[in-house]
Amino acid sequence: MKIAVIGGGILGSTAAFYLTKDHDVTLYDDGIGQATKAAAGIICPWFSKRRNKPWYRLANGGAHFYRDLLKDLADAGIVTQAYQQKTTWLLKKKPKLIDDLMAIAEKRQGEASLIQEINKLSPTYQQARFPHFHYDNDLIETDGGAVVDGHDLCQDLITAAKGENLKVVNVRADLTFLDDGKVMVKNDQEVYDTVVLATGAWLGQVLDPLGYQVDVRPQKGQLAVIETDWDTQALPLIMPEGEGDFIPHLDGKIFVGASHEDDQGFDLSTDPSQLVDIFSTIYQLVPELANYPVTDYKIGSRAYTSDYAPFYGPLPDRPNVYVASGLGSSGLTTGPLIAREMSRLINNEETLLDPSDYAVENYIQKRVQ
Repeated sequence: MKIAVIGGGILGSTAAFYLTKDHDVTLYDDGIGQATKAAAGIICPWFSKRRNKPWYRLANGGAHFYRDLLKDLADAGIVTQAYQQKTTWLLKKKPKLIDDLMAIAEKRQGEASLIQEINKLSPTYQQARFPHFHYDNDLIETDGGAVVDGHDLCQDLITAAKGENLKVVNVRADLTFLDDGKVMVKNDQEVYDTVVLATGAWLGQVLDPLGYQVDVRPQKGQLAVIETDWDTQALPLIMPEGEGDFIPHLDGKIFVGASHEDDQGFDLSTDPSQLVDIFSTIYQLVPELANYPVTDYKIGSRAYTSDYAPFYGPLPDRPNVYVASGLGSSGLTTGPLIAREMSRLINNEETLLDPSDYAVENYIQKRVQ
């Protein structure tokens, strides 16, 4: 089958990786505004208080799916450094909130084999583990979390897919539906049997000219990259209360962020003022970090639906056009599994999740002429 994947973020690159094993696949991506490239990359869904059970099943399944993804990449000859398992520290000011979160995570531990330990860590132990860290209260420590470099993971997936003859075209794809049900990428004059739309917050812009209303809006996210001479591989991922996290990546780099800006549309300009409060929180916890320079800002547009839930699957009236969006700030947690599930749907294989829990028709309607 001839398949076009539109969008080269975590959804599109994972879909291309799996679909190239059985199909002739072309990936279209203009590289602009990808949420994946600007993602904090935190994989730790077990302490979430969200009550949406389908979302939690997806997030928990997505966190565990990384084991399969890393193995499949290794089998394709790519040993990725983009995924790093991390000790994770969660901070809450009130002791009762610490106890509540521990109870939530311990209840979920039975279906989360990644979590081996959930402990309460006193300030004395915190200082012994990370001398630059200053905090006067107990915190939660768990070993189940991870950080992912979204940009590097996408590159590794695309490199592996190219080994299966993936074709990559670096343009924005404009689509038209043909009378025989196939889909043409107009600016490439190529015709496809099946199309996967993994365009994130831009899904509405792709589908609007084709006559669809799409319940997806952009949210701007910014994070800062700080370069240190610390052994960041040994440092914990730190998630304080509220917005802003301390996210150690490889080679001494620490990501700080990310902002959640609902009123900026698709703006991708750097605005450090949006990170002032986040820096204040992180510098109070790790004062020595202020001695190191911010060397880069990463900016992207997350995709949200009106009820903050993701969706994926075929368009109701176009069973050969698959869409996915609304992943919000959980894209690197849920995106790879969603892409794998869509590849299974395309191949008529059994899925891990119930697709009806993430139904496309709840968010996309054909516009009445």
